[in-house]
Amino acid sequence: MGVYLGALFLVVPILELLLFVYVEGRIGLGRLLLGIVFTAVLGAFLVRQQGFAVWLRLREDLLVGRLPGTQLVHGALVLVGGALLLTPGFLTDAVGLALMVPLVREGVRRVGVRFFRGRTIIIE
Repeated sequence: MGVYLGALFLVVPILELLLFVYVEGRIGLGRLLLGIVFTAVLGAFLVRQQGFAVWLRLREDLLVGRLPGTQLVHGALVLVGGALLLTPGFLTDAVGLALMVPLVREGVRRVGVRFFRGRTIIIE
């Protein structure tokens, strides 16, 4: 898994750079920079909105005595999505925007549960 993660950290920036060069050639540097700033501002707004919604559901779970595991995962995914939206790039923005959608986050959570089911995680 470490090799895949390392390859991801190498391939994604290269793809982002190629996309920047391509889009800049199509729409110009000014519009490209404006788009980067726009997605960062949109990302901050969405993280605030979705983070607050997750916080309210987490609080509700705690008040009625439910374990808030699902909401904690949603909160973590909102933070990851926000970080991706603040990172300049089209691929990272697409993934970040997707993680702002509750149905997408729930799908990612379910895939994660299936992936980690039956595996032992040891934290030292």
